[in-house]
Amino acid sequence: MKINKKLFTLILVFIFAAAGMFAQQITKFGVVDTSKVYSAYFRNSAPVRNYEKKKAEFQEEIEKRTQELKNLKQKKLEYEKNGNESQALRVEAEITKKTDYLTEYTNAKNVELESMLKSLESSDDFYKKLYNTLGQIAESGGYSMILSLQASNSILWYSNSVDITDQVIQKLGL
Repeated sequence: MKINKKLFTLILVFIFAAAGMFAQQITKFGVVDTSKVYSAYFRNSAPVRNYEKKKAEFQEEIEKRTQELKNLKQKKLEYEKNGNESQALRVEAEITKKTDYLTEYTNAKNVELESMLKSLESSDDFYKKLYNTLGQIAESGGYSMILSLQASNSILWYSNSVDITDQVIQKLGL
């Protein structure tokens, strides 16, 4: 009987030890909507505000120049209506000159804005911050792995309880 109790106790200890080992092997996953984090980061960052400011300034200048052209065209029509062909030709030359300038200005500024946007989209700063933040959240939350919802089509379903997107955005200070 004593042997059976010892054997029973030993079996129980073994079962609890095995259960503890299996419990430790449970993997905790997290998912992040990286496009949502990306949007929040760039919506609130100084470089994006600078980009938006320049874009607005360029657009304002284009609208100003376009209005000047409209005014000159109206002036030309008035000269033609009044029979003043020499003034109409002078204004026509000015319209051509200003139209060419506006086209060149618009093309140059579009190239500049496109370059700024590409620089923003490939910012190593953002990715460094993102990976550091994900590492901190994973370690503090006990996650073994964090998956991006955009990076793989193999995530068919996930519980909202493992979505740490808002936590990442908050930790990035966005």
